[in-house]
Amino acid sequence: MRPDLARAEPAGARLLVVDDEPAMVRTLRTNLRGHGFQVETAETGADAKATYDRRPPDLVVLDLNLPDGDGFEVVRHIRERSGTPIIVLSARGGEEDKVTALDSGADDYMTKPFGIDELLARIRVALRHVARPNAGAEPRIRSGDLVIDLERRDVSVAGRVVHLTPTEYDLLKVFITNPNKVLTDRMLLQQVWGPDYGDESHYLHVYVARLRRKIEDDPQAPKHLETEPGVGYRFRSDDL
Repeated sequence: MRPDLARAEPAGARLLVVDDEPAMVRTLRTNLRGHGFQVETAETGADAKATYDRRPPDLVVLDLNLPDGDGFEVVRHIRERSGTPIIVLSARGGEEDKVTALDSGADDYMTKPFGIDELLARIRVALRHVARPNAGAEPRIRSGDLVIDLERRDVSVAGRVVHLTPTEYDLLKVFITNPNKVLTDRMLLQQVWGPDYGDESHYLHVYVARLRRKIEDDPQAPKHLETEPGVGYRFRSDDL
C-alpha cells in the first residue's frame, strides 16, 4: 500500500454514489463507509439530480451508463449549481467519453474495473482541493521545489529563477491552481489562448514541452506535468 493511502480519511464527508449495478453499489458503499465516509446512493440520473438538489454531498462518484440516459446530464446539472467534485467511474473508457465528461465539468475519470485504493486516493485529493478553495489566490504557491509568486509573476525551481514567456506563465498558472485535476486540451486552450481556441492542440503540446524543459528535472519523465493520453494533462502535486 502506498504511504499516502494510510492517511486518515476526511471524517464524515458525504458522498453520493450514482450507479445502477446493485453489486457495484454494495461494493462501493461497504468500502467507502468502512473508510469513514457517509454514503448515499442513486440508481438513475433523475434520482441522482433529485438527491443532489435535496442535500448536496461533498463529492459525487458517478457512472455514465444509467437506465434513463447517460451521466453527462448529471454532470452538467451539478455544474450549473456548484463546484462539488465529481469522479466519473465508468466502463466506458473511450477517449471521446473521457473528454466529454471532463469538458462537461467532471474532475476526474476512472475506468472500470478499478482498484478501491486508487479510488480512495483520488477522493482524498478532490476533497483536499475543495476544502481549500482560496489556495489559487495565495500570493505564493509551492509544489515540491517549484514555487510561483502570483503577485510578482516569479517562478523558481529549487531556488533557481525560471524565466517564462507570458504564455508559458499563464499556462503554468492554470495548471498549478487546478492541482491533481485532469484538464482537457480544450479547457487549457480556452483558458490560456481564449474562447475562440479549442482545436489547436499543437499550440498546447509545444508549450507543455517548453514548460517541462524549464520546470522538470527530467522532461522525458515529468513528475509535475503528466500526460493523460488522448484527453489532456494533469498537474500532479502532493502539496496542494
